[in-house]
Amino acid sequence: MASQYRSSPFFAAAFPIAAVSDKADGPKPTGVDLYARFAFAGAVCCSVTHGALTPVDVVKTRIQLEPEVYNRGMISAFRTISAKEGAGALLTGLGPTALGYALQGAFKFGGYEFWKKTAIDYLGVEKATANREAIYLGASGIAEFFADVALCPLEATRIRLVSQPSFASGLASGFARIAREEGFKGFYSGFGPILFKQVPYTMAKFGVFEVAFEKLVNATGKPKSELSPGTLSSLNLGAGLIAGFAAAIISQPADTLLSKINKTKALPGETITGRLIKMAGQLGAKGLFTGMGARLVMVGTLTAGQFAIYSDIKRALGATGGVEIAKVTVS
Repeated sequence: MASQYRSSPFFAAAFPIAAVSDKADGPKPTGVDLYARFAFAGAVCCSVTHGALTPVDVVKTRIQLEPEVYNRGMISAFRTISAKEGAGALLTGLGPTALGYALQGAFKFGGYEFWKKTAIDYLGVEKATANREAIYLGASGIAEFFADVALCPLEATRIRLVSQPSFASGLASGFARIAREEGFKGFYSGFGPILFKQVPYTMAKFGVFEVAFEKLVNATGKPKSELSPGTLSSLNLGAGLIAGFAAAIISQPADTLLSKINKTKALPGETITGRLIKMAGQLGAKGLFTGMGARLVMVGTLTAGQFAIYSDIKRALGATGGVEIAKVTVS
């Protein structure tokens, strides 16, 4: 299958890493070369999926920030925004979304593969297999921390653009204005809530995906190595959808707080923790889950798409040299 990708002129142009450095009969990539491919695949899958779902994210953010205006569901919110501001408003924040999630995806997926392999090497394959769920959770949590360091400034810019359409004309001007008026603190005022949101989200995303994918492979009655690329892509989509729903529910309260805290500046002397506690108290349990329907659609779809795209790009780039610790039973 990899040779079919490499022989394609389109693939050679779109993915020069594989076209230049991979040969169908050559050795599999290792070390930095391997993890660069993991990072590249992660950057592409996250940038493409988050970018494509920018309109849903705009609607979700507006519902969270202005529930008194957008209180009739996701479809109604789409129509209201389009009618008031034009269809182009639904693409507000596309620039920081695509760039921010490309950086985050590289650190998240590449880091996950690195920390998972590190844990397996430390524990040994047998012990790692017995404790694989803990490895999935630990590796994804560590990877997400570093991914959020890269994402936070661009996410702050995106939310400001969506919540205040007149704030700036785009990514560059919005980024520059926050830097000029608020400095470093303005970009990382949401770092606490973004960790609170993204770390549990990513742990659920990878942990649930790995377990769901293992169960789905077992259900086929065949080893993973004997499944066709089409079957693997379908299983990745299914497991990704399950993981996306779980991750969306777990991280929803923090996602709402993140949207709120990035909408306005802090008052003099007000700490991030103090702001979060005050906002959570004002919103209540119901308010923290505002926009849940839109977010289930968004996160379920993008997570399924991410894992399918990530798996296909890894396979295309020959980045399939990871250690397998999932238990597959063949009847």
